[in-house]
Amino acid sequence: MAKTIQDLIIGLKAGELPTVEDLSQLLAVRGNDSRLLLQAADSVRSAVMGNAVHIRGIIEFSNICRNDCLYCGIRRSNKAVSRYRIPDEEILETAAHAKEWGCGTVVLQSGEDPYYVAERISKLVRAIHAMDLAITLSLGVRPRAELRAFREAGADRYLLRFETSNRAHFARLHPDAPIEDRIRCLSDLRELGFQVGSGFMIGLPDATLEDVARDLLFTRQLQLDMIGCGPFLAHPDTPLRNSGQLPEKSVYYHVIALLRLLNPHAHIPATTAFDALDKESGRNRVLEGGANVFMPNLTPGKYRKQYLLYPNKPCVDEEGGACMLCIRGRLHSLGREIATGRGDAWRLTNAERSNA
Repeated sequence: MAKTIQDLIIGLKAGELPTVEDLSQLLAVRGNDSRLLLQAADSVRSAVMGNAVHIRGIIEFSNICRNDCLYCGIRRSNKAVSRYRIPDEEILETAAHAKEWGCGTVVLQSGEDPYYVAERISKLVRAIHAMDLAITLSLGVRPRAELRAFREAGADRYLLRFETSNRAHFARLHPDAPIEDRIRCLSDLRELGFQVGSGFMIGLPDATLEDVARDLLFTRQLQLDMIGCGPFLAHPDTPLRNSGQLPEKSVYYHVIALLRLLNPHAHIPATTAFDALDKESGRNRVLEGGANVFMPNLTPGKYRKQYLLYPNKPCVDEEGGACMLCIRGRLHSLGREIATGRGDAWRLTNAERSNA
């Protein structure tokens, strides 16, 4: 006897591992079934992660990248981009503001810029660590020795998306970055003691709902501490412009809901790209469907328009302080509050409780 949508949702909440076919069916739901799925995810988020939203401020400190990914606005071959590196003192000043504004974490994000060797990054990490902030790095694939140096300097977390578990799709999108390197890097990060974040893009060119379902199952296999997913939005100055996009916008939100049901203890952010998908409401909808993290852009305004990975990126005309005021208003309207503290991975905080 075939399972109903309600049966599938109940099974997920009970910890059952679904099949690709089960997840494909759930991704495609509409109407009342869609509402049931989102409500189930939000109830799990509330019960497991609480009502508070962790704020992790992003500083996009360099838009120079050695890679040539076919969809990314800062790809090496895009000559229309004005390249920059934010001076160290300005990065640290922005991090200090992040703490004043209520962020528990600073995320240092850049293209894969060869200028930033291990010691340069480690110096920044040590200075921010001294501010009593948690530190997430998002710097692309790095050798194990460099990752070890970052960890020893005080970095807590690392974010590296696997983008897609379909190897053929990955090879097409990333002509100079084998997927094996990413998987190896994710393994190194776990072994070195990082809290590990990864995720995928939703709505890749030629991807089916079955591909998305396999991506969802892969996140569970990786046992991630944070899972960041967002819509595929190719930059207009790239070979894949005007490609991708799923026919039903609701599928993007179903992905987040299913991530929560499959990974109840993971931190799941409402990524900025959802506001590009649904202007001013996308991230709200994600927070109402399972997410518990908000990642405001704190990059100084004079650099923001040059870090456009995808089109219609929101908040490029604001400064960090204005973004934080906006976030407080958004969370208040949703009946959510800003979390205090670092927001470490559940496996760490749970271990602390066990040892208390």
